[in-house]
Amino acid sequence: MGQSQHTPLLDTITSPADLRRLDRKQLPQLASELRAFLIESVSQTGGHLSSNLGTVELTIALHAVFNTPEDRLVWDVGHQCYPHKVLTGRRQGMNKLRMRHGVAGFPKRCESPYDTFGVGHSSTSISAALGMALAAKQKGEDRKAVAIIGDGAMSAGMAFEALNNAGVADADMLVILNDNEMSISPPVGALNNILTRLTSSKTFNAAREAGRHMLGFAPPLLELARRAEEHVKGMIAPGTLFEEFGFHYYGPIDGHDLDALIPTLENLKSIKGPKFLHVITKKGQGYKLAEADPILYHGVGKFAAGEGIQSGKGGGKLTFTQVFGDWLCDMAKADSRLVGITPAMREGSGMVRFANEHADRYYDVGIAEQHAVTFAAGLACEGLKPVVAIYSTFLQRAYDQLVHDVALQNLPVVFAVDRGGLVGADGPTHHGTFDISYVTCIPNMVVMTPSDEAECRQMLSTAFAHDGPSLVRYPRGSGCGAIPSTELHTLPLGKAEIRRQGKDVALLAFGPLLGAALAAGETLDATVVNMRYVKPIDAAMILELAGNHSLLVSIEENAVIGGAGSEVERVLAEQGINLPILRLGLPDRFIDHGEQGQLLAELGLDKDGIVQAVTARLNRK
Repeated sequence: MGQSQHTPLLDTITSPADLRRLDRKQLPQLASELRAFLIESVSQTGGHLSSNLGTVELTIALHAVFNTPEDRLVWDVGHQCYPHKVLTGRRQGMNKLRMRHGVAGFPKRCESPYDTFGVGHSSTSISAALGMALAAKQKGEDRKAVAIIGDGAMSAGMAFEALNNAGVADADMLVILNDNEMSISPPVGALNNILTRLTSSKTFNAAREAGRHMLGFAPPLLELARRAEEHVKGMIAPGTLFEEFGFHYYGPIDGHDLDALIPTLENLKSIKGPKFLHVITKKGQGYKLAEADPILYHGVGKFAAGEGIQSGKGGGKLTFTQVFGDWLCDMAKADSRLVGITPAMREGSGMVRFANEHADRYYDVGIAEQHAVTFAAGLACEGLKPVVAIYSTFLQRAYDQLVHDVALQNLPVVFAVDRGGLVGADGPTHHGTFDISYVTCIPNMVVMTPSDEAECRQMLSTAFAHDGPSLVRYPRGSGCGAIPSTELHTLPLGKAEIRRQGKDVALLAFGPLLGAALAAGETLDATVVNMRYVKPIDAAMILELAGNHSLLVSIEENAVIGGAGSEVERVLAEQGINLPILRLGLPDRFIDHGEQGQLLAELGLDKDGIVQAVTARLNRK
């Protein structure tokens, strides 16, 4: 993925300074070459594609106009940062994108000075850019701060909190709304409807051309142009939402038209105060297959660029996500009280079938995790049985709501927590490494860790039958391949099971690491227990094992601090039992991106790692 006869202009760009030396007439060619490189590159590595294809021209324009990295560009979420990474000296590293020790899939401060803010979760860019703008003001530094946020991320409460603050702080910053009418799933909510009405208005579309020409005026006429533009917009869209927050609103303009983008950005750069530029782009721009199906091409594995993603071939293992999706539909047929909720992750959480079959009981609340949880609490207050499908890493954003609005009121909300544990290529912003620790300490919560696909279905049914808040956490991808029953059977609450009887050492496995524990148990001739529940933990089982084993070993794919192993220790401590405990889990650091199995092996959570850790502890004794 180095130099190519197909990208002669891109081959000359090693930094934004090189880009800024180009003639403006060369930039469309650069955009074409960059887009071709991205398609070929991502097809070989996998990653986020359609969102990156949609921001090629915008990225070029930003680096052409602003003096990066001195001027700060803050990308929201980071799904669209690949063009930025290529233009900022990381093109040669794109052949190891999202691989162990390779280029990260999201902006990462330690990777490059051009990555001004580390992201991965949505709706943080305006807050961060505001902080940078006010820091520059306080330090007397003349540099710009630009937040680039999508229309999906714009729907989250944090974005509006930042807008509310920025407007009154009189910050010298620019917010660019990259409006592609998409997040990951199709857009939802009133804000999207407002933007759609605004951009589809024939009158406004005619007027925006006038606005564009006004922004091309020489600086002495800018103020007159701004006032004239505001008058035009006032007739078309009275009380424009963003101007009510104290921002000067411009646009919408075509985000793929460099002749519109660059003059507009140059003029906005010279205007002081909070500014808001509305840019219209198309996800998948320039690659017809991605344009036609931007959801399919949002996050991709390896594929042949000329052929596109080939689906329908079958042969793949059933994933935990699919198990959840099937269970949700089956339980909905069995119990009319069930409602399904997702914060803009319909596809990722396996809810497409449910959304189609039970549209009247399906709620996509947009990128609004806090709202999703309290909304579920309100439904539960009225006798319904909400199931909130959410990634472990995103549930962190709704922790207060989980505590105060659900658990404190002991409401029967089921949290189907996907991506529990290491997720692989998306790295530390997406690993689900803390949920056992941060949920187990909450009163009234039930915390379940299914060991395989079949048990996942049983635990979801158990959680749904429980009259109180519960959480079932399962990993990304597939487990051992256990085929779930078609029934909706439940399991005894808080009961573990011995899967292998051994001696001296007892391995207590929480979740899918049971497979590695069983393999290690054969080598060690150890007892292996499928613990199933972190809370209520099977204290009777732990005490029984303590009576006839000299070492207990807890194994979990969660932070070892405050995790399931801590609960095992607590049970023994409360009974005054002084027995050695070896706690195996994730270390006290953020885990970088890489293939899931590779990461687990490096962290000693595969069969060999467990055997080595136990042997070392026994030898120490």
